[in-house]
Amino acid sequence: ARPQMDGPEVFAPAGVANPKLARFAANQGLEGGEFLAGIPGTVGGALAMNAGCYGSETWDRVTRVQMIDPHGVLSVRQPEAFQIGYRHCSLRAEAPVAPWFVGAWFGFRPGSSAAARGRIRSLLERRVAAQPINLPNAGSVFRNPPGDYAARLIEACGLKSFSIGGAQVSEKHANFIVNPGRRARAADIEALIELIGRRVLEVHGVQLVPEVRIVGEIDA
Repeated sequence: ARPQMDGPEVFAPAGVANPKLARFAANQGLEGGEFLAGIPGTVGGALAMNAGCYGSETWDRVTRVQMIDPHGVLSVRQPEAFQIGYRHCSLRAEAPVAPWFVGAWFGFRPGSSAAARGRIRSLLERRVAAQPINLPNAGSVFRNPPGDYAARLIEACGLKSFSIGGAQVSEKHANFIVNPGRRARAADIEALIELIGRRVLEVHGVQLVPEVRIVGEIDA
């Protein structure tokens, strides 16, 4: 899967990696999509959770999306059909089984290709300095609560570098769970998420909301 121009817009299938979309837009002389280079995963995931970083969010740039229902019927929907929020996206009128994203059209602004590529480099350097992207991880684990940062709350609980099995709270950024030895089980990560949430609630009285989504059965 790869992005392509569709008139003045960029169409990206759901399976396109977000950094690939950012680079494609920059190479086309378009600005406004550079932040996508800092979001792990694919366009489909970014749409489903309104992923974002450094003050920008996916749905800020979406002009319309293509979806498919369980019967294989394709449809195109406008942003107005969705309830969009911080790390949240849902259809305003939910079907019995919600359709899936096939792709999306993005409206980036015309600009300088060199300037866009420069911002991508700067953003990635900033990520390398602040986040443990050299280790296996799934990005930020918890949403930031209003007016605060999940990482600050977790670190204040003394949980940096705390581990369960092979899963560890990152020493560089407390809102990342890393798998330094590549031996963590899903159950280790799930247990660490549960422990972090419980400890932050006990110490700070703040209920952290997970940003990651757990698929399948949670081990007891």
